[in-house]
Amino acid sequence: MMNAAKVNVPGLAKLPAFCHAVVAGDFIFVSGTLGTKPDSMELVAGGTGPETEQTLRHIEWILATCGASLADVVKMNVYLADMGTFAAMNAAYIGVMGSDPPARITVGRADLALGAAVEIDAVAYKPAG
Repeated sequence: MMNAAKVNVPGLAKLPAFCHAVVAGDFIFVSGTLGTKPDSMELVAGGTGPETEQTLRHIEWILATCGASLADVVKMNVYLADMGTFAAMNAAYIGVMGSDPPARITVGRADLALGAAVEIDAVAYKPAG
């Protein structure tokens, strides 16, 4: 039987119904993450672009706590409240993830918690260590 470890990151707010991630075997499953201010449930200002960047920085922080990095991500799921902001999300996404990003899907017209413009979850492969 595989052991699964729940991970919560001090200083990164979350709803009580979630943990930030679960490490199961060689995989890290990062919960849906929003672009909130550090240790706050308040979204960063500026809409989709800034929220995307902040969300990815939070995911980077969660992965670092698990002993991984954004380079270890194999799949991301992006949820947008408005597909009209796809270009802004993509620009911020490439700005953080670079020119060799992981597999991804983008789903539009999502009704997101806190009125967020974007939510992202991720699956990463935990490096041997």
